[in-house]
Amino acid sequence: MYVHVPFCASRCGYCDFNTYTAAELGGGATREGYADTVLAELRLAARVLGDSPPRRVDTVFVGGGTPTLLPADDLARILDAVDRTWGLAADAEVTTEANPESVTPESLKALRAAGYTRISLGMQSASPGVLAILDRKHSAGRATAAAAEARDAGFDHVNLDLIYGTPGERAEDFARSLDEVVAAGADHVSAYALIVEDGTRLAARMRRGELPYPDDDVAADRYLAAEEALGAAGFSWYEVSNWARTPAARCRHNLLYWSGGDWWGLGPGAHSHVGGVRWWNVKHPSAYAQRLAEGRSPGLARELLTVDEAHMEDVMLRLRLATGLPLDVLDDTGRAGAERAHAAGLLAPDEYAAGRAVLTLRGRLLADAVVRDLLA
Repeated sequence: MYVHVPFCASRCGYCDFNTYTAAELGGGATREGYADTVLAELRLAARVLGDSPPRRVDTVFVGGGTPTLLPADDLARILDAVDRTWGLAADAEVTTEANPESVTPESLKALRAAGYTRISLGMQSASPGVLAILDRKHSAGRATAAAAEARDAGFDHVNLDLIYGTPGERAEDFARSLDEVVAAGADHVSAYALIVEDGTRLAARMRRGELPYPDDDVAADRYLAAEEALGAAGFSWYEVSNWARTPAARCRHNLLYWSGGDWWGLGPGAHSHVGGVRWWNVKHPSAYAQRLAEGRSPGLARELLTVDEAHMEDVMLRLRLATGLPLDVLDDTGRAGAERAHAAGLLAPDEYAAGRAVLTLRGRLLADAVVRDLLA
């Protein structure tokens, strides 16, 4: 189950997610009634899915936006409704995202008491200068302090997100970020190269020449630095952009996405995938709330993946995992592409000999190119 909370106190300069500040919403939907609107969609989901076959929710991920702008009581009500509707598995992974400045020791304790087991904090960098370029509002030390507070509150797992390759970021800035992540006691790290999206303030600044565009070679150097520092601290990669201290710390919810599992997405703009059918909701919170108030589905469109589309997606996602994918799912053209990637040192030789395509470290740097070769 995914729950989208589309509210942010301010918009970060690089962000093109389906999120809204109070000023952007104007007189439309507000945070105050949002949980009730989500619960209306949850009731709709229960009617659509029925109880045959019986379902049980293994993972819940509340993302955004900034979910923790909602009161902890509202986040607790949403989780309780999911549990009452389908039942949470005894070992369910329940994650909420949070900006570091949006949580307190008290709110974290309330979330943990409500059943949230995992928190993902948007750290992005330990450098004040980099945070300023990204328009992040928290101070350089707030993310690691929030991670410690989450641990004290009893969260089983704590993730810290990093962005690398920001204009002006020095190698020592990123090294400091990695050092602080390790020292903070997080057991999961997600690290992503900065992507400049059209329509964002950051893209506009680059078009005006105020900032340089990201450099691919610098991004590769940062990725190698992340692998070295995190590996030395006991983390292992399990997806190209994700590292965990232990197998139990891997994000089960994201692994479900990457392995083609089923999920229902609640909230404006949320995507769902059940039984090979994918659909997505209207994006604006006001339109989403209005449809549900009128007893209508918030779904905007749906698609049924063809066999070829499902295969392409499967290859693209599974190749990014440390488990890779079996070579026998590839056709002759894909096998030829795999052989070229293997010869170029992009696929691990032992796994290749055993019939699996698993990226080497160099292969991870060129993962998109390897995927294209396998699907050519």
